[in-house]
Amino acid sequence: MSIRIKMLLSFTGMLVISLLFILLTASLYTIAATGDLQSFRDIYKVHYQINPLTEQGESIFQEMKFLAKNDPDDLQNKVLLREYDMKLRAEKSGLYIRRENSQIFESLTFNQPELKQALPAYDLNNYQIRSTFNIGERFYAYAKFDFQYSDGERGSIFVIRERSPFAELTRKLLPVMSFLLIGVLIIANLLLFRWITRSFIKPLNQLRSSAEHIKDGNLSFKLQLNSNDEVGQLSEAFESMRNQLQLSYALRQQDEVNRKELISNISHDLRTPITNIKGYIEGIRDGVANTPEKMESYVNIIHSKAVSMDKLVDELFLYSKLDLNQEPFLFKTVDLADFLEDSIEELRYDLEDKGVALDWNNQVPGPAMAAVDPEKLKRTVVNVVDNALKYMENEHKRFEITLQADENWITMAFKDNGRGIPEEALPYIFDRFYRAEQSRNSSTGGSGLGLAIARQIIDGHGGFIWAESQPNDGTSIYIKLTRLNEERN
Repeated sequence: MSIRIKMLLSFTGMLVISLLFILLTASLYTIAATGDLQSFRDIYKVHYQINPLTEQGESIFQEMKFLAKNDPDDLQNKVLLREYDMKLRAEKSGLYIRRENSQIFESLTFNQPELKQALPAYDLNNYQIRSTFNIGERFYAYAKFDFQYSDGERGSIFVIRERSPFAELTRKLLPVMSFLLIGVLIIANLLLFRWITRSFIKPLNQLRSSAEHIKDGNLSFKLQLNSNDEVGQLSEAFESMRNQLQLSYALRQQDEVNRKELISNISHDLRTPITNIKGYIEGIRDGVANTPEKMESYVNIIHSKAVSMDKLVDELFLYSKLDLNQEPFLFKTVDLADFLEDSIEELRYDLEDKGVALDWNNQVPGPAMAAVDPEKLKRTVVNVVDNALKYMENEHKRFEITLQADENWITMAFKDNGRGIPEEALPYIFDRFYRAEQSRNSSTGGSGLGLAIARQIIDGHGGFIWAESQPNDGTSIYIKLTRLNEERN
């Protein structure tokens, strides 16, 4: 059974139970008031027919009734009748006495010329002594007693109380109002059912449709969110799951592309030195290296290519371990000023051999302490310097290392005066195997992993690395690391 049908049956059941409860309550009220379930259709009359007067008014009526039975002629005494009338006025009731077709006494409370015609005929058996009548839109309840005067003429006592005009209107409209109430309940039930189904069933249908899209491998749709209730929260969670799946799928696709690109790049970078090694070995085998000098040259070239391959494999292995978070970091508290000075001393001779002037600019007064892995940070510095040297073609080559710091960060800047990096290539220089120089000449472009490894290492330190460059104006690589203040030590 569908949820829609279940909800329809539940709302219909609630409506039926509500109507039955109303009917049962009305029936119990009728039984309690009249003792007769058949009087249900006259429920609007029962109360006033049984209890037309107040308790005090009823007491006065019983007193006058006793007088009518034992001394009926006293009911023609106007003084006595006014006394009774004054008592009834306090109960918002009035007195009317008649003798045959004549009026003996009428309370000023009524002020109704048609009152005489509205009163019931004589009934000396007094079968019905309480009832109601209308004069226009005014509604009255009364208690009466018919008797005979001593001369045999008929007389009547009426103690009358005017009721609210709305009571009679309700009495007339009660059947219509009952059907109207039932109609309102039914319409309200249908509207509520429609509102619930639109706010509940429709989103569920959208979720079902979305699940079918995902089952078919379609993740490019968007689930519309229209509410903040539980179903809306479920839809939001489903949409978040779809976004995550779509992102995961995109990442998987990108990883596949990267994997293919990685295999292609590794194949290319390994094929070049292997081809060279094979060529020189074939030259040796074919006797091309027929002198000791040529043989030494060939062997040196083969050794150089083997060293390059070993370095490439080492960089690939390190990058893979860093990328998979499998390379442990051994952090130590180090003064970066001392660290850079030691690194500069190691690099100075290589730079001077290549004709590069090195400037060291320490702008930090006092220690610049940071938690770093010295070996990996040194690897980063070497990679940045090597990358700069590949593209320095000026006659006067210059390389500057600057150390700056503020309260929270230490910044190392490495600036060269090479040919710079094109603006469109700048965002990609830290990607693996990327070369701003599109040629695949390894002797010029390197493996393409140096800056990628540097970024992985700096990310592992919780720092930042970025580049700024202008064509023909050199390139600056910045590394920012968290500074350890004295209070933290």
